[in-house]
Amino acid sequence: MSSQSQAAPLGSPRPLGVGILGAGPVTQAIHLPSLARLRNILEVRHIMDVDAAVAESVAARVGANYSTSMDALLGDPDVDIVAICSPHQFHADQVIAACRAGKKAVLCEKPFAMSGEEAARISAVSEETGVPIIVGAMHTFDPGWLAAEANWGDLPENVHTIRSSIVLPPNARFEDFATEIITRPAGGTPDYSDVEVIKNALRGGIMGLAIHDLPLVRRFTPDFEDLEVLQARHVRPFGYVISLRSGKQGAGDRIIELRAAMNKTWKPEWAFEAISDDAALRVDFTPSYVQAGSAVATITRGTTSTTYGPFEHNGYEGEWRELAQLALGTKQPPSAESLINDLTFAIAIADATVDEAAAEHTQHANSHAGARS
Repeated sequence: MSSQSQAAPLGSPRPLGVGILGAGPVTQAIHLPSLARLRNILEVRHIMDVDAAVAESVAARVGANYSTSMDALLGDPDVDIVAICSPHQFHADQVIAACRAGKKAVLCEKPFAMSGEEAARISAVSEETGVPIIVGAMHTFDPGWLAAEANWGDLPENVHTIRSSIVLPPNARFEDFATEIITRPAGGTPDYSDVEVIKNALRGGIMGLAIHDLPLVRRFTPDFEDLEVLQARHVRPFGYVISLRSGKQGAGDRIIELRAAMNKTWKPEWAFEAISDDAALRVDFTPSYVQAGSAVATITRGTTSTTYGPFEHNGYEGEWRELAQLALGTKQPPSAESLINDLTFAIAIADATVDEAAAEHTQHANSHAGARS
């Protein structure tokens, strides 16, 4: 089951081969367009999906081999880098298998694990095999964010408010603009009177959407032992309003505000802010599926503002460039401790938020029951 890929021009180094586990909308609308701009260094050579028709069709777009099994992809000698774009419950085992298969680097979509124990297993295997892993939190690779990081000075030490604000239409709108999507998961009608539905929606919002910005938040809250939920509310049909305090109250504590709404009417916006008494950072990111260059960062001190960007490529392309450097050994991978701390931070916020929302839901239901009796 294969199609022949085009060879690199005579005399040029052969691009690194990419294999992708999972051929869903993210692969079709984000990764393939990003990789198409990097054909001089990266080439898609194998697409795997459990649906043979989807695997064959998506692979045909890029002249790659296709299969329906992970073992076939990992056994393909033309694959140097593995991208794991499957449902999150498979991530940990697939990352470990890719490392043990002797690949040169692994990209795993977020979250790369669902527990601290899974993350520790991945870290141990990565260290044992020497295979570098990066997690697809694309904003950390965005040139606009990296420019802000290089120029914000002492802002992380003095910040008091950190805010992530996300307003997006449903993913399908951007996916359909980007490419012709061959199948997407079927939706349903949630029962919002069920506390488990609310809990799952909030956890999904944090681990699926907020998680893009939580590594950025953690740059300003490196010590997150004391995390208190001030407010946790689910926004229908998909979204959240979450306020947290990090650190002991009155002793250098930081307020974290996470807001998201996904609907069909509001203008898209994806902004990250960090504010201190005398300085402020705002980073405006392009929506996830829009291939429109980098974020734009603005740092303000007093009455002076400095803008960085837009740069030519976005964070998705940035993470692929980083993978190529890791695979070639020209750059050091992120520390396993940093990846584990990012995940632990996200899980801690998800757990605390879900507990708070469940308590509020129960209290609300009990008050309604009391009013009817």
